[in-house]
Amino acid sequence: MPAVTVDNPLTLPRVPEPNPALRDRPVVSITTAPRGFEGEGFPVRRAFAGIDLRALDPFIMMDQMGEVEYAPGEPKGTPWHPHRGFETVTYIIDGIFEHADSHGGGGVITNGDTQWMTAGAGILHIEKPPEHLVVSGGLFHGIQLWVNLPSKLKMAEPRYQDLRSGQVGLATSPDGGALLRIISGELAGVQGPGETYTPATLIHATIAPGAEVTLPWRQDYNALVYALSGDGQVGSGTGRRALKSGQTAVFGSGDTITIAADPVQESRLGGFDVFILGGEPIREPVAAYGPFVMNTKAELMQAFEDYQAGRLGSIPAAHTSVNSSTPDA
Repeated sequence: MPAVTVDNPLTLPRVPEPNPALRDRPVVSITTAPRGFEGEGFPVRRAFAGIDLRALDPFIMMDQMGEVEYAPGEPKGTPWHPHRGFETVTYIIDGIFEHADSHGGGGVITNGDTQWMTAGAGILHIEKPPEHLVVSGGLFHGIQLWVNLPSKLKMAEPRYQDLRSGQVGLATSPDGGALLRIISGELAGVQGPGETYTPATLIHATIAPGAEVTLPWRQDYNALVYALSGDGQVGSGTGRRALKSGQTAVFGSGDTITIAADPVQESRLGGFDVFILGGEPIREPVAAYGPFVMNTKAELMQAFEDYQAGRLGSIPAAHTSVNSSTPDA
């Protein structure tokens, strides 16, 4: 897994040992992500399927893209499509993805890079593998997360953040058994590079076989852990639960979250890889359909009307040969 790695994690800032007086968050539920297809047909696992939106708030949706080994000619992306009312976060663990949008944002992201697109008032964009990857095939693996915006920011000016792997904040557990890649938010004094409208922390952690980590977690944030690969446990004491690849754990209230890796992992894995996320709940009505996330049905209808009228932007001239006539996710 070529997302950021470190030869000696003990050289990194360390998360402090947990204070015994703090309350570890209990595990409320474990769900298994169903498989599906997105865009032009690339495989995904719907990480949040079956989870109550109130437990996810401020997040809306998350897909694990791949992990898939494409044969030559197989790599796929999405056609041009619109968004309004939220932010998309695309984190690439393995492989390469190209992005372009109607607001001038875009670029190529690869191992450990993140693109953070604020759709806000409206934007058109496209995500696809570069032509050389289509020709050669290869490994592709990543995450796409939708982060909601509060009503006062639904119509914010669109923006694009290109977050390189070298900018990611790095920390470890007290014994060096966990590598923590902080994409946004703050952990143990280490700040991630992502600038968020909705306060949120996103972390990709690799936990060595048999290791355990307890992370301080803001009381006003929700807490979710999605298993990217490998096997482990979440929670502590009698409430500890098994968590396997493709499953999401939802935590209750408390001060810390505990994640452990099973002592034995598949030989191809370096440990238990998880995506840890939490944010400040918005607690507003959600009206979502296709590529739009608003507060009311009337706002959804207006978003579709604005898209059809061309008010969400236009495809840049250099990209007009690749078009889409219908909204996509």
